Formats: sequence, C-alpha cells, structure tokens
Amino acid sequence: MVETFLLVLAALFPIVNPPGTALVFLSMTARASHVERRLLARRVAINSFFVMAVAFLLGALVLKFYGISIPVLRVAGGLIVAISGWKLLNEGNPKGEDAAQTGGKIEYSGLAFYPLTLPLTTGPGTIAVLISLGFSRGVYIDFSQEARFVAAGLAATIAMAAFIYVCFAFSDRIERILGRGGTDIAVRLSAFILFCLGAQIVWSGASELIRSVMVPA
Repeated sequence: MVETFLLVLAALFPIVNPPGTALVFLSMTARASHVERRLLARRVAINSFFVMAVAFLLGALVLKFYGISIPVLRVAGGLIVAISGWKLLNEGNPKGEDAAQTGGKIEYSGLAFYPLTLPLTTGPGTIAVLISLGFSRGVYIDFSQEARFVAAGLAATIAMAAFIYVCFAFSDRIERILGRGGTDIAVRLSAFILFCLGAQIVWSGASELIRSVMVPA
C-alpha cells in the first residue's frame, strides 16, 4: 500500500503542481478577502478530490462507454488547458478587472469548479494519468490486493487535495514575499508554463493518434 500511495502521489504532483497553480489561483482571486480565498480554496480542494477519485475509479469505464480513447482525451483537454493559459497570459484576470471597472462584486463561488478545478488544477493530464493508473487494477486477481490498491490510490488523492488546499489558501503570502511586481511576473510565467503544458498534452495525444494511423495495431 505504501508503494502504491507513493507511486500515485509521485505521478500526480508534477502534473497538478499545487505551488505553481496557486499563483494562477492568486491572480484570479486578487480582490478576494482572506476568508473568501480560504473558502474558495476548500471548495477547489474538495472538487479536485472528487475529480481525481472518479477518474481513478470510474474513468476507464466512462471512456469505454463513450468510446473515447486516452489520446483523444489528451488532445481535447490539452486544448482547453492551452487556451486557458493563453488567455491568462494575455489578459491577466479579465473578470476581476471588469468587475472593478463596473463597481460590481466578483462572484468567486462561480469559479470554483470551472476554471479553477477543471482544467486549471485537475485537468486532462491529471485525469489521463489517473485513468492509466486505474487500468493497472486489472493485474490484481486477489480481491484483498485490489482493495488495498484502491485504498492506497484514494489516500494519495486525499493527500493531494489537502496539499492543494494549503497552497491555495495561503497563496496570498506569496504576494507578500514577492511584492506586486514580482507576483505579476510569477503569474505570467505560470500562465506561460500552463500554456506549454497544454501544448505538451496535445502533442502527446496527437503523437499517439498519428502512430496508431501510421502503424495500425
């Protein structure tokens, strides 16, 4: 169980990247209070756990039911991630700016699932990894071994959700350390990395699709 826990956690961490995503979260909640930011961070963490758990337990079945392959999932999801990163890179936080110009109040609760949870935090890369890990349950014949595998995997998703909450809830401290200018630079860099990550996910899926056409099974 410990090995499975560490395997799932190690596979998720570089893709979810809570510290880096926290900068994007901070930019999109720049005008929120500490209480609002922590409540929103809790909702994003809970949403992220359910997205990861469902992808781990039922993702393979859902894809088979709709006839969707993992490469297609990567291409479609990677496009969403790349578009989100591109918009954030060029526009910053347009919703916050529009609300500030019109004097309206920003409804941060509407951002909890989309885009903060999906695709920014637990996007197509995370879902694809968890689905791939879920496929490996088939190698376990004994029920007790499979139960331990599932329990360890869910424990890893809980740990990742807790880490997401901590990074997001205290993301305002990054601004205190870096200052306004430094935070803006860090956010732009994170947005560029997010765009590159989306492009990489698209390329990974497209490469698999091209190989399947060039070298049919």
